[in-house]
Amino acid sequence: MKIGIPKEIKNNESRVGMTPAGVLELTKLGHDVYIQSIAGDSSGFDDEDYHVAGAKVLPTIDRVYEIADMIVKVKEPIEQEYDLIREDQIIFTYFHFASNQRLTEAMLRSKSICIAYETVENESGALPLLTPMSEVAGRMAIQQGAKYLEKPVKGKGLLLGGVPGVPPGKVLVLGAGTVGIQAAKMAAGLGAQVTVLDVNMDRLRYVNDIMPSHVVTEFSNEYNIRKHIKTSDLIIGGVLITGAKAPKLITRAMLKEMQSGTVIVDVAVDQGGCIETTRPTTHEEPAYIIDEIVHYCVANMPGAVPHTSTIALTNVTLPYVLKLAENGWKKACDEDKSLEKGLNIISGKIVYDPILEAFDWKEAFA
Repeated sequence: MKIGIPKEIKNNESRVGMTPAGVLELTKLGHDVYIQSIAGDSSGFDDEDYHVAGAKVLPTIDRVYEIADMIVKVKEPIEQEYDLIREDQIIFTYFHFASNQRLTEAMLRSKSICIAYETVENESGALPLLTPMSEVAGRMAIQQGAKYLEKPVKGKGLLLGGVPGVPPGKVLVLGAGTVGIQAAKMAAGLGAQVTVLDVNMDRLRYVNDIMPSHVVTEFSNEYNIRKHIKTSDLIIGGVLITGAKAPKLITRAMLKEMQSGTVIVDVAVDQGGCIETTRPTTHEEPAYIIDEIVHYCVANMPGAVPHTSTIALTNVTLPYVLKLAENGWKKACDEDKSLEKGLNIISGKIVYDPILEAFDWKEAFA
């Protein structure tokens, strides 16, 4: 199979779809890999690294799309790429269709095969291709939240971990999934007081088992959310419903109940965000303020640490890329039910119900 790796062109996206190590595994099996020139530079991998691994380096993104049977990316195609995608071409990447109707309509028109990293799901319900980026984003959420609590960027002027004689900050984590646990771990490591909310008691028990005593858990409901936002210094939104829009747990009206300079980091922004006032931002302009509350809502947080993120992503995507390359998408998905759940759009037809539900398209596309 011919596999194409284009340079990511989304604003401030520095990751690349595959490391040279991943390319070598494909070329050893006789597959042709085509990568756009300088696609890996920001992740610490230059054209020569890919050449040595057996890839053919192409000068433009157009050539990569033109020649490849399968495109392996990091982020969803953006408008400049829509017309480059061909009928029956496999696109394997993060899509997050449920929060992007324009992208969904473009991929339907292209009649391509869209396999979404974020909905590949194993028998236990885990999301193996989303997990490493959620781990990165969860840890980064605390780093960025701590930064935006500083006064020069309109935060409270509070050191999250405190110092002797001064109490540490209070962190509220919404969701005890991968993002929430990694965020709680980082915040706890800094010495912050951490509260984790979730509706899944098994997840809360797990948090209680693995975290130190200054990380506490409570059941997530509106009453408890309202109670904690009044005193929290940093709020992390880490709620995920696989392939669907995130629920709005904090409304705009609730911002009035928070202290001025409170920071919100909504990691769920890719799925529409779990805060009503969330809107996607970029690393170029990452934060904005509404009602004196600082919002950090970068839609590709792991893109700021591309070396770590690209290696972590290739570690988990490569086995699936190999299956697709060796067997084609139909046989690969028939033999691997976790990969089959990644199928979102096939040749102009939506096959993943949460997308239909997100846009109320059940009648039009069923």
